[in-house]
Amino acid sequence: MIHLQPIGIVRNGITADQRGTRWQDLVSEIVIDDAWRAMLDGVAEFSHIWVVFFMDRIAAPDAPRVRPMKRADLPRVGIFATRTPARPNPIGIRAVELLEARDNVLRVRGLDALDATPVLDLKPYLARGDALENTRVPAWVTQAWSDSK
Repeated sequence: MIHLQPIGIVRNGITADQRGTRWQDLVSEIVIDDAWRAMLDGVAEFSHIWVVFFMDRIAAPDAPRVRPMKRADLPRVGIFATRTPARPNPIGIRAVELLEARDNVLRVRGLDALDATPVLDLKPYLARGDALENTRVPAWVTQAWSDSK
C-alpha cells in the first residue's frame, strides 16, 4: 500500500489548463503546511528546486498511446514516451526557479501545475547530478520544439 501526504499546495490562479499558457514564465507560490515548515531551512540558498506534485484534476488515460500535444502531424506513441498529464499515476515533477523563500511560502517560476494542486515533495536542484549530458530525444520532439518557437 502506498500512502502519500501532501506537504502543501500551489497558488497561482490558474484553474484549468489552457492552450497557450506559458508555464515557463508563470510565477506561482507553493504554500507549505506549518507541520513541514522547519524542513524548508536552507532551501533559500538554492537557485532551483524540483517540485513533485499530484495532478488531482487530470482524467486517467483512455488509451495507451497518444499523439503528443494532440498534434496530428506527430506520431502516436505510448503515454510513457510523452509528457501528457493523463497517466496511470498523475504525478508531476518539474525543476523550477526559486525566486523567494519567505516563512512557509516559496515563490517559483515555471511550475506547470494548477491552482490548489497538492505538492508532495521538494528537492534541491543539483547541477552535478541533475544536469545530464549526451542525451537524445526522438525526431518528433525536435520537430515539435522547432515548430513552437
